[in-house]
Amino acid sequence: MSSDAPGSSACGGARSTGADNVVRRGSLIVISGPSGAGKTSICHALLERVPGSIWSVSVTTRPQRPGDIAGESYDFVTREVFQSMRDRDEFLESAEYIGNLYGTREEPVRRATADGKCVILEIDVQGGMQVAERMPESVRIFVLPPTRETLEARLKGRKTESEDQLKKRLAEADGEIAAARDSGAYSYFVTNDILEDTIEEVIGIIEKETGGPWL
Repeated sequence: MSSDAPGSSACGGARSTGADNVVRRGSLIVISGPSGAGKTSICHALLERVPGSIWSVSVTTRPQRPGDIAGESYDFVTREVFQSMRDRDEFLESAEYIGNLYGTREEPVRRATADGKCVILEIDVQGGMQVAERMPESVRIFVLPPTRETLEARLKGRKTESEDQLKKRLAEADGEIAAARDSGAYSYFVTNDILEDTIEEVIGIIEKETGGPWL
């Protein structure tokens, strides 16, 4: 997925602004946060609004589902292929979730950022910690809910989980937030109260880190 806009400069390109040239650096933008915090909505907005931004497509052993597009939703591989990639140290991060393996290939990310792109990666805390070690120059942002009560209301509003599943989600959220704070892997914590304001705050962080603004 790419949000390059005609007439706009890429994240790491240079464009003339009067007498000055603004040079923007390509970067990996990591967005993490508990389920219900709004990180997916923020990522979609970044792809639409940040010139030169592209989506980081993960590799997975999960079976392809109806509606999935290979190469866009995920790169679908066998467990054997995934393990071979891991053995060759190809991943920035990798993890197992509900019996399936997921990973972010390092080479495409580095190639894209070297080309001036902003690579948007939505990932959990454990993955963010791995990226922080392997690519410390990345921009890592953790999205917080305003309150635990707000998060609970958002999860209930989805109407997709039982009461027991909801309690598990909230416990997981508590653990993720604590791990993110304790890990030192995240340079930025943003509280998503009003989505549009949060999007603008995240864009401001990216502009600061990459030498923006673009517009």
